[in-house]
Amino acid sequence: QVQLVESGGGSVQPGGSLKLSCVASGNIFSLGTMGWYRQTPGKERELVATISSGGTITYADSAKGRFTISRDNIKNTIYLEMYSLKPDDTAVYYCTLFRGRNIWGQGTQVTVSS
Repeated sequence: QVQLVESGGGSVQPGGSLKLSCVASGNIFSLGTMGWYRQTPGKERELVATISSGGTITYADSAKGRFTISRDNIKNTIYLEMYSLKPDDTAVYYCTLFRGRNIWGQGTQVTVSS
């Protein structure tokens, strides 16, 4: 099986920045499309961004212009750089691998507050 581990979360003030990482390990042949979701307690998990194996990228409207998703296929890692963070960005951020059934990481907490 494949395991995904996120890191890089933390607490920042509004307008700050963070870079999240997600490393895949285990029984990897090749990684297809991967992405980032976020979730606040009491709300549904929300798609933030995706990136295909060939580098095709999508963003949620809330992320456009502020977030950048990228990947390093040699390191089996994807990243999410976040700038101009807002309190509404506060959530647990999850990495996922899109397959017949999605594979999820454990999540990393991002908190944006004064």
